[in-house]
Amino acid sequence: MKIAFEYGQGLMEAELPDSTDVFIPGETVPDPPFIENIEEETRKSILNPIGMPPISESVKKGMKVVIVFPDKVKGGFQETAHRKVAIPIILEELYKAGVEKKDIKLICSNGLHRKNTREEIKSLLGAKVFNDFWWSNQIVNHDSEDYDNLVDLGYDEMNNRVIMNKEVYDSDFAILIGHAMGNPYGGYSGGYKHCTTGITHWKSIMHHHVPHVMHRKDFTPVSKDSLMRSKFDSIGMHMEKCMGKKFFTCDACLDTNSRQIGVFTGYAREIQPLSWEVCDRRTNIAWAEKKYDIMVFGMPQAFHYGNGMGTNPLLMLQAISAQIIRHKRVMKDNCVVICSSICNGYFHDEEFPSYRALYELFQKDYHNTLPDLEKYGEYFSNNKEYIDKYRFNYGYHPYHAFSMISCGHIAEMNCSAIYIVGAIEPGLARSMGMKTRATFEEALKDAGKYVGENPNILALPKTFKLTAVHLGMKDEQ
Repeated sequence: MKIAFEYGQGLMEAELPDSTDVFIPGETVPDPPFIENIEEETRKSILNPIGMPPISESVKKGMKVVIVFPDKVKGGFQETAHRKVAIPIILEELYKAGVEKKDIKLICSNGLHRKNTREEIKSLLGAKVFNDFWWSNQIVNHDSEDYDNLVDLGYDEMNNRVIMNKEVYDSDFAILIGHAMGNPYGGYSGGYKHCTTGITHWKSIMHHHVPHVMHRKDFTPVSKDSLMRSKFDSIGMHMEKCMGKKFFTCDACLDTNSRQIGVFTGYAREIQPLSWEVCDRRTNIAWAEKKYDIMVFGMPQAFHYGNGMGTNPLLMLQAISAQIIRHKRVMKDNCVVICSSICNGYFHDEEFPSYRALYELFQKDYHNTLPDLEKYGEYFSNNKEYIDKYRFNYGYHPYHAFSMISCGHIAEMNCSAIYIVGAIEPGLARSMGMKTRATFEEALKDAGKYVGENPNILALPKTFKLTAVHLGMKDEQ
């Protein structure tokens, strides 16, 4: 059979055996129905929060309110996207309760991601909310290096360092607008993962996005019961304890096209398991009847972290590892990955300023595996050039690269071989421990040395164009 996989700005075709199994999210197994009247359902959820009082009983005139919303990496841009639906309803309830517009601040929870531009913020919030708040400087990106706007809360019960956004800490009422979506890091985004990664500091994030947490057996395959997830919850609840208030959390469960299949509002600790139960119906799919020897997919040049993710060799390996984490339950222990990428040497240094230097460091000085680089995290994260590019030039924070290399090593831990197909500069892939071939067919032939003849093949077209699922075996719960 012929299947086209993502490749650079376009597609690359592969001739695969007819016995190949193909999975496309939302198509192979249909999603649960999305909510048709989403404004009505969101309003109902917001007016009836779980585990805490409604907005009308929680705020009054003179109170300072912050609304924390996710950056562009996830959540959709359509007019019915969760941010665009939930925030106006929440604003309406705040105004009814007496809160004045001047006392409301909207904070983009970009964490260590690059700050979102004015145009991107507008695309996330919609024209009305944007125009109402942007020009009065009431919409900002979180800045994890702005020490005048951070507060150090010491260590939580798990000995995680907790440093958070001071405006959120000082507010009288803090609202989290999040998305419960399948995520290789801790099972699902949203809930406490949102505040733990979005409004903190790299010294907090280094307690969970690190090898000794991500290379544990409870991390791969993806799990809601991992040490990482426990750390998210512990840090988030420590924030609440120190603030003396709970986050008013409004999370939407999303389908393949970022449409809402459920909305849950209230105390994060109580709504997380409820939202996960709904998300499980779309995300955790007991589908496979056999385990696979080979996983095949393609990588565009630009996807969720930005343009260059599919050509920057560190991020390429992280993206491949993410698929292993998601689908490990259906893959054999000696599996092979075959992935198309133009791998042309485009690091996109403006958005990912620290990545090239870290990649070059990996090539020398006894660095044999990616975890060998972990010791440089503090050095890179105190580099003023990289920090300034994060703060003022829309670049990723330097520590972001270290969270990515922790993930990137997982593919090596779980695969016999990783093939990059169609690389323009194949040496970049080979220098990361990957093999290179010109075509899918050549890679498939060479993979026989690891998996034998007549391997079971899983093809995943549209891997990075659609919201991913987590595949499981039919006979497993």
